[in-house]
Amino acid sequence: MSNHLPNEARVIPLRPHGARPVGAPPRQAPPAPAAKEPLWRDLVGDVLRRERLAQERTLKDVADEARISMPYLSEVERGRKEASSEVLAAAAHALGLNLGDLLTRAQGELTRLTSRYAGGGRRGASTSSHDGMCLAA
Repeated sequence: MSNHLPNEARVIPLRPHGARPVGAPPRQAPPAPAAKEPLWRDLVGDVLRRERLAQERTLKDVADEARISMPYLSEVERGRKEASSEVLAAAAHALGLNLGDLLTRAQGELTRLTSRYAGGGRRGASTSSHDGMCLAA
């Protein structure tokens, strides 16, 4: 008689754990995870925060001048919120920048960071001296 409960399934492995079928190719190590590209909201937030700190201004001061809430500006700076172009323009203007300045600085950061993990080159990269990004606000 079996010592198993009546409703308990009994599992019999077809091959021992970790064993490969006869003639199977050796297992290869899993591919290394690709470096994650930075998110645009993180880059823009970093630029806003760096500029604010360089001007030695408080979050409250910039938020008040931009007419956006301080908690929301904090979330934007930390890359937690995907801010609209109106909010980005207001924050940039409060810091003495225009939207183009903000986006250009963020694009520069993106280029710098992506060239770091892409080995300096990208698949299908153009040979143009104008290797940038075009954004419409």
